Amino acid sequence: MTLTLSGLIVLIVIAAICGAVGKALVGGARGGLITSVALGFIGALFGPWLARQLNLSEPLTLHLSGQTFPIVSSIIGAALVVALLHIVSGPRWARG
Repeated sequence: MTLTLSGLIVLIVIAAICGAVGKALVGGARGGLITSVALGFIGALFGPWLARQLNLSEPLTLHLSGQTFPIVSSIIGAALVVALLHIVSGPRWARG
């Protein structure tokens, strides 16, 4: 399966939104758009893995160009990654 340029742009926008929501849930973090996109994609990897380990289903997925993007799991995964960064780095990482 190939991903079109428009499909990639939409996935990047969705990842940015999921990452930004995840950052906001934990209390914000340093970084801007690129950080939010990275957190969204990391959350999209970590969140569904964690959901499978806990035998949870994904309540909201987006299907685009043959690709599936788990929205809720991505937000939860991004929030957990930011929380982990807070724990590892201390409160200095959270200040902007």
